[in-house]
Amino acid sequence: MKQLALPVLAAVGLIGLLIVVFPAGSDDSTAPAGTAQSPAPREPSFPAPPRDAVVFAREDGANALALAVGPNAVQASVVGPEGTGVSGLPLSFAVTTPTGLVIPAEGTPCGPGCYSADVATAMPRRVAVAVGRGTQQRRFPFVLPRPWPPPDATALVRRSGRAWRRLKTLVWRERLASSPDRVLRTIYSAVAPSSLSYRIAGGPQAVVIGRRRWDRASPTASWQRSSQVPPLRQPVPFWSAVRNAHVVGSGIVRGRPVWRVTFFDPRTPAWFSLALDKQTLRTFELRMVATAHFMHHVYGPFNAPLTLEPPR
Repeated sequence: MKQLALPVLAAVGLIGLLIVVFPAGSDDSTAPAGTAQSPAPREPSFPAPPRDAVVFAREDGANALALAVGPNAVQASVVGPEGTGVSGLPLSFAVTTPTGLVIPAEGTPCGPGCYSADVATAMPRRVAVAVGRGTQQRRFPFVLPRPWPPPDATALVRRSGRAWRRLKTLVWRERLASSPDRVLRTIYSAVAPSSLSYRIAGGPQAVVIGRRRWDRASPTASWQRSSQVPPLRQPVPFWSAVRNAHVVGSGIVRGRPVWRVTFFDPRTPAWFSLALDKQTLRTFELRMVATAHFMHHVYGPFNAPLTLEPPR
């Protein structure tokens, strides 16, 4: 996981640590400015998806589970809380064809935390991933988009990144978990070019304005002033690089039509799912699945009158 521009946050009742990421990249394909960037994961140490695959991801307890669907092949990636692939799992696939035929396939190890299978169908409709055996088995269905394969969305995501950097202000709400029972809920406010505040429900708070910042451990604690060096760049998108980007559907969010897009960020590394406004390309919703990091964001309002001031 990349180094962080804001501190690691702990809340009462959390046994582990939950990390809040604030990237500040100047371009969708570059590392965040002002952060120490970890090297991109190299095969076979991290179970990254094949470059020609369509990707999906979700939470499986404390593990990240991702599915990559390529031409006549499927791959599952399982990443544990330590950031390494989880090997030795009983894992299988069930691929549904356009005629309703279900093709079962056992996952074959293809590296740490990597399981793959060849499936002879060019038009899959659904893929179910089963992890474990017997009463401990967990089954994760993924409905695939039509038409297949879905259109490339790389340029769309890059344009959405430019929409982020044109924003003057942004407010968003976050649900961040490291497992089903370790969850933080936070409200963020960002003001360009380098101001940010956050309030974790029942927990820490912070205000960052340029090179100055104020933190407190709880809503009733005293504020502590310190330096923010280098300044944060806000608002900016939460991804560092884009690979395997595809438009996997469309829908309506808050009364506006959106594109639904999935992709893999090899630098974080993480899997993303976005809801992009078709007209403005603003990100209305974001889901990220990464090492012990299951995040859901709801964005808005955009460019509302907003000023961040030092706490009193």
